[in-house]
Amino acid sequence: MISVGISGAPGRMGLLSQAAIEPVEDLVVGGLYAPGHDGERLSGGTCSDDPEDLRRCDVILEFTHPEVAPFNVRRWKSFGAHVVIGASGYDSSRIARLRDEWAGSDQRCLVVPNFALGSVLMMRFAEMAAPLFAAAEIIEMHHEQKRDAPSGTALNTAARMGRARREAGIPPSDRGRELEDGALGADVEGIPVHSVRAPGLVAHQEVILGGVGEYLTIRHDTTDRFSFAAGIVLALRSVSSLEEPVTVGLDGLLGL
Repeated sequence: MISVGISGAPGRMGLLSQAAIEPVEDLVVGGLYAPGHDGERLSGGTCSDDPEDLRRCDVILEFTHPEVAPFNVRRWKSFGAHVVIGASGYDSSRIARLRDEWAGSDQRCLVVPNFALGSVLMMRFAEMAAPLFAAAEIIEMHHEQKRDAPSGTALNTAARMGRARREAGIPPSDRGRELEDGALGADVEGIPVHSVRAPGLVAHQEVILGGVGEYLTIRHDTTDRFSFAAGIVLALRSVSSLEEPVTVGLDGLLGL
C-alpha cells in the first residue's frame, strides 16, 4: 500500500487527487496539508496546517502555488518521501536547480506539466513536428482563476520544441514588429507563447506550425478535470521506480 500525502489538498487538483485515490486498492491518502485550513474536512480526511503530518507518507503530491512549491519540495525531500510535482512554474531553469538538489538521491522526483494523457501525446507530437516547419507558436487557454502564465504545459512544450529546433539548426522565423508590447507573445526558449484567461475555459493548448503552403495544428482540450485522474494514479504508482532522481513528464511511463 502506497501512502500518499497531498500538499495543497483543498485546491482543485488536491480535491481531484483525493477522488482519484479513493477507489484504488494500492493507494491510500496518508495526510492532507494546507496552511490556513487546519481541521477542514475533505473527502480524503481532515486537513492539517502542520507539514509534519506528511512525514510518514511514501509519496507526496505538491499542488501549491509556484512561489512556495520549491520550498515545500525541499521539505518533502528531507522527510525521505518521493515527490510528484503538479505545481506550475517549472521552467528549464527551475528544473535545472531541481536536478542539482536531487543529484545522487535515492528518492525520486517527478515533475508533471499535465496529468491528462492526451496532453502528453500533444506535447510529444509538437516536439516531433517542431523541426520540420519554418515557424512554431503556442496558444494556451485556461480559466480566469489560474494564477500563473504561461501554464506549466506551455513552458514544457516550448522547452521541448525549442530544443528540437535548435538541434536541427532551424533559425527563428521573422514575425514582424509589435505595435503594442506583448502582441506577439512571450518568447519561451525561442517559441512564442500566447496565454488566454477567460471564464468558460478549463485547460486547452494549441500548437501551430507553419511552412510554405501549409500549416499544422496540434490541439488538446480538457473539458473535465477528472481527465487528470489516470495520470495522477500512474505517477503515484511509478515515481519510486524511475531511473533518474528527477524526471519531467509522463512520457517515459507511457513508452513515448
